[in-house]
Amino acid sequence: MKIYHNNRCSKSRQALQILRDKNLEPEVVEYLKNPLSEKELKHLLKCLGLNAFEVIRKGESIYKENFKGKDFSNAEWFNVLFENQKLLERPIFLNGKKAIIGRPPEDVLEIL
Repeated sequence: MKIYHNNRCSKSRQALQILRDKNLEPEVVEYLKNPLSEKELKHLLKCLGLNAFEVIRKGESIYKENFKGKDFSNAEWFNVLFENQKLLERPIFLNGKKAIIGRPPEDVLEIL
């Protein structure tokens, strides 16, 4: 079990606490401090069953200023996400080959 976590995000902190309240201690991946490799990001998207654009945080200033309204291919959106991992939705909980975005944070319980 892993949680892709940003400690500055209240939803991410809440999701981690929900897991800990269930006596679960997932591996915490602080992806902003230790960015994901291309292989890790592709695996995560596959486990989520989503494409790159679907996991981009559209409220982030990086997105609004540089990418909003762009019509990119999935491969191009993947590159945008890989180069700007701050845009990755969070938290993401990975359990085996299943992953879910913890929005709301309680959703992490769905794949236990």
